[in-house]
Amino acid sequence: MSKLVPPHGGKGLVIRLLEGAEREEELKKAQGLKQVPITSRERGDLIMIGTGGFSPLDGFMTRADWKGVCENFLLADGTFWPVPVTMSVTKEDAAEIKEGDEIALYDPKGDEIMATMKVTEKWEKTEEDKKWECELVYKGQGEDSADDKFWKVALEDHPGVKMVMAEKEVCLAGPVKVLSEGEFPTKYKGIYMRPAEARAEFEKRGWKTVGALQLRNPMHRSHEFLAKIAIEVLDGVFIHSLIGSLKPGDIPAEVRVKCIDTLIEHYFVKENVVQGGYPLDMRYAGPREALLHATFRQNYGVSHMIIGRDHAGVGDFYGLFEAQEIFDRIPYADESCPEPGKALICQPLKIDWTFYCYKCDGMASLRTCPHSKEDRVILSGTKLRKALSEGQPIPDHFGREEVLAILREYYENLTEKVEIKMQKAASGDAM
Repeated sequence: MSKLVPPHGGKGLVIRLLEGAEREEELKKAQGLKQVPITSRERGDLIMIGTGGFSPLDGFMTRADWKGVCENFLLADGTFWPVPVTMSVTKEDAAEIKEGDEIALYDPKGDEIMATMKVTEKWEKTEEDKKWECELVYKGQGEDSADDKFWKVALEDHPGVKMVMAEKEVCLAGPVKVLSEGEFPTKYKGIYMRPAEARAEFEKRGWKTVGALQLRNPMHRSHEFLAKIAIEVLDGVFIHSLIGSLKPGDIPAEVRVKCIDTLIEHYFVKENVVQGGYPLDMRYAGPREALLHATFRQNYGVSHMIIGRDHAGVGDFYGLFEAQEIFDRIPYADESCPEPGKALICQPLKIDWTFYCYKCDGMASLRTCPHSKEDRVILSGTKLRKALSEGQPIPDHFGREEVLAILREYYENLTEKVEIKMQKAASGDAM
């Protein structure tokens, strides 16, 4: 009997990935089906559905699911879910597809059929629908989300909003049979993990409580501090990096993985740390994405999601600790919940703004350090990327020298550089 938290949704791991002879047979059938192209985001979502990472989802959402998730964080059957997982097609493609049809989902970038899908519903997502979704899911409490400003800046500066507004006119819903995990198992061998594999590793180590550290930036001293806080209070920490697509200017996964390897080698007790990667694209949905991170991490066996400052944020769209506060407004699995399996079990491990303090002579947070902003080295991934991109000196105690050496080499070999915009959360102005 596993000591780990059960998968989300009360159905165990819902795995839609086919292997062996069953996969070969379905792949052969897929060659004769209508092939529908999918986006990078849809591809990542599809792989997560396939491996059980998005349990209990077995496919893309119906309109009722989408509406319930946007409005109330609930699927149509009452299961907690924080972010829409939809797939869109053009009106022209939709006209050739009837409800009940089987189609093949094709990745044009990787030039392969990723899955088959039984279409149970076709539903229109209008421009107004898209705006409604953006305002409920991507609009926060930060300056850029003010009523008179959000739509003036979001279409240019919010990658998640741009993704939603670029969706096609008709959504298809229905269960999928996933045929490929793309390049992830080979390109990130030893890092890319299915939920069942992560659970097996945690169980082998005898862990019951596991904290997950979400990473999309290179691991700096603040990340290291967060991970070590989790190790102090839990059985172990899962350093879980996004290895899907990011926005321009972000550092690629293979460089970030190398940085984490170096840190684990020199600065962690290896028995207390597991490194893994997952194939999603960032949505930059701030508080809602923090909930998504906790939800799918529960499927990996994680009991606590580390939530620090401006989790999954972008620009100044979100309040600094809005991603922590949202956890206080959702149902959890307890005695008051009629169907505990449908509620979220994974808990937030809320940690205040962390930094290096010269007077404290070490890492600290706003809860532990009594000194002034001038005594502190404000740490953020954005600030680090901006400094490295512009060839600026890195302040003492910002990162480990072994990691900075890897990052400097990466930036020195870049032929094209993207301007890094500095938001208040990253600069320290809001402290």
